[in-house]
This record gives sequence, C-alpha cells and structure tokens, in this order.
Amino acid sequence: MSQSDYLVERRALTRKLSFWRIAAIAAVIGAVLALGLRWSGFRGAPLTPHIARISIDGMILGDKKTLDLVKQVAKSNAAGVILSIDSPGGTVTGSEKLYDELRRLAEKKPTVALANNIAASGAYVAALAADHIVSYDNSIVGSIGVLMNIPNVSKLLDTIGVKMEEIKSSPLKAAPDGLVPTSEEARKAADALIRDSFAWFRDLVKQRRKMSEDEIAAVADGRVFTGRQGVPLKLVDELGGERAAIAWLEQQKGVAKGMPVRDWKPKSSIDALGIFGRAAGLAQFLGLPEVAAALQRGEARTGPVALDGILAIWQGSTLK
Repeated sequence: MSQSDYLVERRALTRKLSFWRIAAIAAVIGAVLALGLRWSGFRGAPLTPHIARISIDGMILGDKKTLDLVKQVAKSNAAGVILSIDSPGGTVTGSEKLYDELRRLAEKKPTVALANNIAASGAYVAALAADHIVSYDNSIVGSIGVLMNIPNVSKLLDTIGVKMEEIKSSPLKAAPDGLVPTSEEARKAADALIRDSFAWFRDLVKQRRKMSEDEIAAVADGRVFTGRQGVPLKLVDELGGERAAIAWLEQQKGVAKGMPVRDWKPKSSIDALGIFGRAAGLAQFLGLPEVAAALQRGEARTGPVALDGILAIWQGSTLK
C-alpha cells in the first residue's frame, strides 16, 4: 500500500470514529433529556383522596418551584396537609414568600407542621403558617431573630496593597460592602433594616402563637429550644411525630381515619439529574474535550445559590 493510500484510509477511519463518538454522546444526552422530561412537572400528585406531605428542607429561598408545588396542593383533592420541616431557615424574604403561600394553603386545607431535626428561624416562620405545630422532644425550634453577614476584607486589602476607590451618589449607597471599613452611619442604616425585619418576625410569632408581650419577650432573643422546652413556651402545640400530626388532622379537622399519606415533590429538573456533569464525563471519555468543557460550563451555572441580604437562619453547630 502506498503512503498516499494509507493516509486516505486513515482519514476515512478517523471520520468514522468521530461520527460514532458524536452519535454515542448524542444518544446518551437524548436519553437523559428524555428521562428529564419524564420526570418534569410534579411527582406524587395522586388523584384519590389522601393526606399530602410537603417536605420543607434545606435553605429556604422562596423559590418558584416550591411555591408552585404549594399552589398545586391547594388545588388538589388532598384532605389535609403535613408540612414536614427539617431546615435551619434561609432568607427573610424567602421565608415570607413561603409563609404567605402556606397560609393560603392552610385556608383551604387543614394543615399541621411537623418539626423534625430542626425547624428554626425562617423554617419556624414556615411552621407558623400551619394551624398546629407538632415536634419531637429533641427537635430544635425557635431562633426568632434575623441577621446580616458582611465579610470585612478591608484589612486584607491593606495588607496586599490594594485600595478601593468609590464614586457614588451618597455615602450610604451600597454600604456596608465589606471592602472598606463600615462607617457609623452605614452601621446605623444596616441596624435599622435588621430591627425592622426582626419586628416583623417577632410580631408574626406573637400573633400566630397568641402570645402576650411577656411570653414573646421570653423567646424572641434569638435562642433555640428543644421541642420539649417549646411546649410550655407556646412555640410548639404537641410532642410527637407524624402519627400525632395525623391524629390531629383526624380528631380536630375531620380527616377520615386511615387515609394514605402521599409525598408531593417538585419534579427534578434536568440540571438536578446531573445531565451536564454526566454528559461532560462521557464526552471526555470519548475524546471530545471541547464538548466536555462546554457541558462543564453549563453545570457550573447550576451550582449552589449564595444566601444574600437579611437572613433568618440558625447557624449553630450540630450536636453529636
């Protein structure tokens, strides 16, 4: 075989291999896309009468997916709702959004909140939307308060010789920002924000839990309590687990006994299924680094959301 014939044959073989590589990755991506579409929408939405279980866990951001799920339950034929909570809270605005939507749900369906490991701060706001709060003896509840985290790196910038210069319309614009020492005026402005949000949180607890001024003062200093401590403090109505929550729905709200409890969950998105990461790994394996890099960039855009603004979150350590 001549050198020219050999080169022609090699090119043809390379083209065939490239074709099958691209075909293989396209097939895998298509399969994952199909799986994503199959899982799109809402899972666990039975047509028969049931008790709906909505899980509130992780950071509370008031995201559209969760709010839409609550709206779907409100329109369903669920006879009652259990809010199964396991969260340290989240943003104040996110907690407010979730509370408002859960209150609309509770006006249509009898709703009970169940505090699992933790239902603190913004997660306790969510629990307030229910008409009855059940907690395990050692669940963590409370943490009535808000905060604002401002990392101050001004000294670090001084150390490495970097100076930030700003031109802004007024001294309080974008203050405090952490890049320069916080002025007394900026600190007072931030404090006013915190106090206003705290007043909203405090008043909500007082109203929903029917507390006197002395009773709310005893719990609204940011502390957390066990469920057992929370009962005499009016933070919790009853100790127990899901059986106690179901019993309350049956005995106090007329929900039929023996009704099945069904989970309502937002449909997992394609991103949540890890399509970008899996496809990128396959592309790398098939010798398509450019495709892999593009898919990895797509995965990076779906990363965790940073908590910003005023927070209603408990940041304590885990007991072991």
